Amino acid sequence: MANLLGVDVGTTSLKMVLFDENGNILKTVSKSYTLISKEDRVELDPLHYWEMFHSAYEEIRSEYSISALSIDTQCETLIMTDGQGDPLYNAIVWLDNRATVQAEKINDTFGVQKVYEITGQPEITATWPACKLLWMRENEPDIFEKIEKIFLLEDYLLYKLTGEFVTEKTLQSSSLYLDIRTGCWWQEMLDFIGIKPDQLPRLMDSAQVIGTYDGVTVVTGVMDQIAGSIGAGVIDNTVVSEMTGTTMAIVVPTDVFPPYKEDNRVPCHINYDGNYCLLTWTPTAGIALKWFRDNFCEGKSFDDLNELAAQVAPGCDGLTFMPYLCGSIIPKYNPAARGAFLGLTMEHTRAHMVRSIQEAVAFMLQENLDYLNVSCQEIRSMGGGAASPLWCQIKADVTGKKIITLKSAESACLGSAIIAGVGAGIFESVKASCEKLVATDKVYYPSGTDYTQAYERYLKYEEATV
Repeated sequence: MANLLGVDVGTTSLKMVLFDENGNILKTVSKSYTLISKEDRVELDPLHYWEMFHSAYEEIRSEYSISALSIDTQCETLIMTDGQGDPLYNAIVWLDNRATVQAEKINDTFGVQKVYEITGQPEITATWPACKLLWMRENEPDIFEKIEKIFLLEDYLLYKLTGEFVTEKTLQSSSLYLDIRTGCWWQEMLDFIGIKPDQLPRLMDSAQVIGTYDGVTVVTGVMDQIAGSIGAGVIDNTVVSEMTGTTMAIVVPTDVFPPYKEDNRVPCHINYDGNYCLLTWTPTAGIALKWFRDNFCEGKSFDDLNELAAQVAPGCDGLTFMPYLCGSIIPKYNPAARGAFLGLTMEHTRAHMVRSIQEAVAFMLQENLDYLNVSCQEIRSMGGGAASPLWCQIKADVTGKKIITLKSAESACLGSAIIAGVGAGIFESVKASCEKLVATDKVYYPSGTDYTQAYERYLKYEEATV
């Protein structure tokens, strides 16, 4: 029986999960790391990524055989090396915002509409690799001149494993120098930032064999959010995924590239199958509930909070929470927006506040679905929020869609394992493997509870505050 390793490299932790070909988890290993953060800069030694990867791999390899592996990572973490792949500079992590001036220069030169129509990115921000490379050219010219290989994080780990200088298109969709319609590098942008195509990896599709490492077949992966959606069984546009963790991320597959609109803020990425997917996210979601628990409910668990919230009627007796503790991105862009409890009276309690936070996150979900013009049949729910039956039911009632949770909490690693299995020829297709391996758990149907008034109140407050 084949064993498939799915690797999910997050912002501050790496997780490896080994599955057998029936989707059973054989072993899980996690490694955490601390980023180097100062003001608007966020970095990490690239070798530390590899050390964590190798350490976790050896733990699994010492107990089990591995047939194939695939890696998913965040998109925009940039690593620059010499010709031998030795780092010239710390990895510039996706959170890094040093390149704001360079983002403005790109915006002034190309404009948002042209950038969107070529790259699928509706905003030009300092996080994109193109902006970071232009910053390096203008601020670290001695290092910039030595750059021979430009990696994103997945690429770098694949290079360390196989020696092959390759990348895949879902990962590069937010680099700002990939034409996602043609699947080729955008030469005009490369010329502007001073990069030659041979400094970039060879472009490949997802689920393609690159080579081997330690006898294990190594397969091109997908970006982290797409891996999570595959692990949730989101393989066509009748189903979308939402993950309520620290933030909320929503992935919507689509067969068409959405036309440019001035008010559009939804990134469009190449999907694993060469089609597209829309990816929207909110700066806060589950972190708002954690903030409230840590500061106002000391000693209580999340289960305790759910019990409190269940005591309160839907709509929270007029109390509304604005969940913008870290600003607003989509659909309204206002990083300076702030959170608030609105409509407080002497009758409101801590339980009302807890439920109002849960309802606000459900309202954000509905607002984003409206913004995306999604007509899905069901929503696959992941992250810590999926562990709360009350929260899932609130989402089902607010959206009018059935909310389905998953038996495995390791959706991203499962998605990468599926990609590994498809690439290695163990599975016929992503669809066939999802049907075999993705196990759903609970289904929450809309109960008929009417949130119309509460949602309209939320939108009214939002209009006045965001």
